[in-house]
Amino acid sequence: MKILFLSDGSSVHTKRWVNATVEQGNVVHLFSLAPINADDYPAHDFTFTDFALQKRAGGLSKLKYLKVLPELKKIVREFKPDIMHAHFATSYGLLGSLCGFHPFVLSVWGSDVFDFPRKSFLHKALLKHNLKAADKILSTSNIMAVETKKYTDKEIEVTPFGINTEQFRPEKVRRADFTPFSEEDIVVGTIKWVEKIYGMEYLIRAFSIVSAKHPELPLKLLIVGDGSERQNLEALAKELGLGEKVHFAGRVDYSKVHCFNNVMDVYSALSLYDSFGVAIVEAESCGKPVVVSNVGGLPEVVENGKTGFVVEKQNAEAAAEKLEMLVLDPDLREKMGKAGRERVMKLYDWNENVAQMMKIYNKINVK
Repeated sequence: MKILFLSDGSSVHTKRWVNATVEQGNVVHLFSLAPINADDYPAHDFTFTDFALQKRAGGLSKLKYLKVLPELKKIVREFKPDIMHAHFATSYGLLGSLCGFHPFVLSVWGSDVFDFPRKSFLHKALLKHNLKAADKILSTSNIMAVETKKYTDKEIEVTPFGINTEQFRPEKVRRADFTPFSEEDIVVGTIKWVEKIYGMEYLIRAFSIVSAKHPELPLKLLIVGDGSERQNLEALAKELGLGEKVHFAGRVDYSKVHCFNNVMDVYSALSLYDSFGVAIVEAESCGKPVVVSNVGGLPEVVENGKTGFVVEKQNAEAAAEKLEMLVLDPDLREKMGKAGRERVMKLYDWNENVAQMMKIYNKINVK
């Protein structure tokens, strides 16, 4: 089968779908508005077209989409795909709808349905137009599917974005290889882009509350990731007197993410918004109990009270209460971590998710 992907080639999600689709024996061409690093794709047996279109404050100019449309139509003529699959409804989805090729599969990713249509009537109309053009609409979470249904009467199939449970598994790592922390430390951590939307401020404040309450405990906070808020958050940690208790590891290669998960005793993501929460699933797969905010798809990937805790967003005190329970009780951490691993194996195994996607492709291709 020949699949034409319209997606951001620099995204880890795109890389995983393209690699998996090629490994399943399909012929793939990837069309990306962002530059592609071929070394990020172990399954090298695919072709691609990329551009270096820069994002502006308000997103990519729709005029730029129109400029690349002739190139996309040329690729369709020459590649002759069986299926065109666009990822992100309001950018690549627009290209897919304007291209006019069918069958056209459209995956919604999050902000394209939660934020974009609320900007104006025109934004909402554009999303509806793209969804109307699609022959099949996919969502990674139930809550995102419900949100998407506000703009279309079409059926939406949920295709969870699973993970490699062999790579993300509980394993002993030497903390000194990745952090300045010792084996005796109790480490709370997160792996996210360091942006306001991911609520890092509330995690630091929650950690500060627990740390102040229990000065006798060797508590540490590990923040893995980079972004525009890093300097502000470093200043906040200093202001709260956390000093060497907090370590900003910066951005790390995805191949090392599971190692940083296994450095932690507790994982926390107090996002203000999050469409699915792949990072939380990865932490659970490593056997870590989690504390997350009640936004977007996060309550879907955490069984409250069993694999972790779901707390009110923007509430450092509520998060601190649950973090305190976990740092004080190693048996509870182990119990919840084990339950999280079992749940991920059942619901979010990447191989099962790829098999589901191949069934969708095959069903569409038969029609």
